[in-house]
Amino acid sequence: MIHKIVIIEDNEPLNDVFCEIINSTENYKVVGSYLNAEDAILYFKNNLPDIVLMDIELPKMNGIQCTKEIKKISPKTIIIMVTVYENSATVFDALCAGASGYLTKNATSEKMISALDEAISGGAPMSINIAKMVVQSFQRAPDTILTERETEVLTKLARGSSYKSIAIDLEISPNTIKYHIKNIYDKLQVHTKEDAIKEASDRKLI
Repeated sequence: MIHKIVIIEDNEPLNDVFCEIINSTENYKVVGSYLNAEDAILYFKNNLPDIVLMDIELPKMNGIQCTKEIKKISPKTIIIMVTVYENSATVFDALCAGASGYLTKNATSEKMISALDEAISGGAPMSINIAKMVVQSFQRAPDTILTERETEVLTKLARGSSYKSIAIDLEISPNTIKYHIKNIYDKLQVHTKEDAIKEASDRKLI
């Protein structure tokens, strides 16, 4: 099965590189390539991709807002943020908007395809640095919104463990690992950076 990909990246040479990498695979095909969020949203229903590779920093509407808009149109579409901004506030905002994972712009072609594979299988691809920041945002506290197992899974992810190795270590199935990650995302039901930071602060998570 060939999975459809849309790329939203305002750096045209980088956009071209992403297209070339993805179209060189057997399982993925670029069905839309855009330099801004507005055009991507305008033609989204024509493309109906399985995955969107989304730049966070875009000319007008940014990638986080674009993620929210796409999720309104197609909640099941997987969105992977492509970013140079490895700071916890941006990560938190994108997760809350509905992003399923992250890639840094200097990721190798192998890492990009691996992230697509992981996302399609229900995972949440992240760089180790970003995963660590997510964990730091959700350190357990007496009134934490995360369960002990969710925190354990996320911590192991931050250390660079794969879903398979985490499943073996915790003696549970990879699908259960994915279920825990999805639950973590579902618990981040806020709509602005300010609300997210306040909520995490009030719960003593950051």
